[in-house]
Amino acid sequence: QVRLVESGGGSVQAGGSLRLSCAAFGGTYGYSSYCMAWFRQASGKEREGVANIDRFRDTSYADSVKGRFTVARDNTKNILYLEMNSLKPEDTAMYYCAAALIGWGACSRGDPGAFDNWGQGTQVTVSS
Repeated sequence: QVRLVESGGGSVQAGGSLRLSCAAFGGTYGYSSYCMAWFRQASGKEREGVANIDRFRDTSYADSVKGRFTVARDNTKNILYLEMNSLKPEDTAMYYCAAALIGWGACSRGDPGAFDNWGQGTQVTVSS
């Protein structure tokens, strides 16, 4: 099991920016081996994939965030990042970091069921 701790959430106005971080601790295999992902869940809605990055730093994004969000990982510090720009009220949600030992095919699909390590979440609120 990998322990994941998110930080960086907050309240911003539309058009603003935030950077989320997710620190990883433990795990049987090195951090760099894991597919890492960001998910979000708005009130009353299902959890949805936002962005993924695999061990080779290949990335994929939900259509709703393409061009605005950037996912990155620092394998020396075991930290995952999500840079969020041009935020919109519809980006308001709890954001979760997740990790799994899966290949790119499963990683890029952004299916929550494929991930077995989750953080506690960090709230992002965007006001209009």
